[in-house]
Amino acid sequence: MKILYGVQGTGNGHTTRARIMAKALAEQGVEVDWVFSGRAPEDYFDMDIFGDYQCFRGLTFVTTHGRVRYGQTLLSSHLRRLYRDIRSLDVSQYDLLINDFEPVTAWAARRAGLPSIGLSHQCAFLHPIPKRGENLFVRWFMRNFAPVEKAIGLHWHHFNQPILPPLIEPSNYPNECRTNQCLVYLPFAQPEDIVPQLRAFPNTQFYVYQQVPEATDEGHIHIRPFSREGFQADLHRCESVICSAGFELPSEAIQLGKKLLVQPVVGQMEQQSNAFALSQLGYGAVAQVLTEQAIGDWLAMPRPRPVNYPAVAQALAQWLTSGEGEGFDTLRDRLWREVPEPESRLNVEATVSAG
Repeated sequence: MKILYGVQGTGNGHTTRARIMAKALAEQGVEVDWVFSGRAPEDYFDMDIFGDYQCFRGLTFVTTHGRVRYGQTLLSSHLRRLYRDIRSLDVSQYDLLINDFEPVTAWAARRAGLPSIGLSHQCAFLHPIPKRGENLFVRWFMRNFAPVEKAIGLHWHHFNQPILPPLIEPSNYPNECRTNQCLVYLPFAQPEDIVPQLRAFPNTQFYVYQQVPEATDEGHIHIRPFSREGFQADLHRCESVICSAGFELPSEAIQLGKKLLVQPVVGQMEQQSNAFALSQLGYGAVAQVLTEQAIGDWLAMPRPRPVNYPAVAQALAQWLTSGEGEGFDTLRDRLWREVPEPESRLNVEATVSAG
C-alpha cells in the first residue's frame, strides 16, 4: 500500500498529528508521501520524519483580532494558483489519500477518483455533535474546504458518531501536577491582555508562553518564548492550564488530569463548539472573557482525574493495512471502550462566569 498524506500546516496541531501518524504508519511498513500546505516552506521545523515532503501555498485562514474571517479567507486566497496546484499534483501512483483538512490533496484526489479518508478534528464537525456558532456558510465551508469520501473525526467523546479519541503523542516527561503552578497559552492575545488579571493571584506561579524574544520574570508571572521542550516540561509540571479552545493542547491537559480553563476565539465555530463540549463533558471550564473573577472561580475548583486515551494512531495504522480486517465501527467501539465515560451529563453546561 502506498499512501499520500495531506496536512493543513497552518496549525501546530495538524503537524503534531502528522508526526504521530508518521511513526505509526512506519511501524506498519507503509510507504507514505507527505504534502503540507498553508504555511511558507521556511516556517516548517522539525520535519525530518516526513522525508522529502512537498509544500503548496494552499489556503490560509485570515484571522483579525482573534476572529477567523471565512469570507476574507476566500477573497484573499490565490484561487487560480490553488487550481493549478490541484491539477499539477499527480496522485496516480497512490492507493489511498489520508487528509488532515488539507485542500490541495483533497481536491486532487476527488478529481482523479483516488479513495480518500479524512482524519482530523474538523471532520468531527461534519457529524451531528454539540456545536456553537454554526451557520449555512460555515457548514458549506467545512464540507468543501477539503472534501473526502470518508470523514473520521477526532474528539473527546464519540457522541455516537464515526469519531475516534484524540491522537496524543507519547511523552517522556513525568506528570508531576505541582500545586499552584499554571501554564498559560493564548496565542491570539498579547501579554498586556493576560498579565494584569494574573497579578491578582500571587500564590499561583503562572508560566505564560508568548511570541517574545527572551524569558522575563515578574514575581509569580513568568513570560516564556515558545519552545517545544520548555512548553512540554511546564505542561507536565503544572497543576492547571489556561488556553484557547483548540483541540490538541486541551486533549493533552485532559489526558494528564490538568485543571483546564479555555477562552474560545470569538466567532470561530470550532473553538466555540470545543468550549461548549468541554463544559458539557465536565473536562474544563469556559471564560468568554478572561477576567479576575473567571480565573478566581476556576482556580477554586478541584483538579479532575486523568482521562487515559488509547493508542489511536497505532490502531488506525493497523486497521488501514488490515485489508479485510475489522470494520470501522468495530474499531471505534473497541477504542472507546478503553476511555472512561465523562462524569458530567452531556446536557449539563458548567461554564465559569466571565463577569
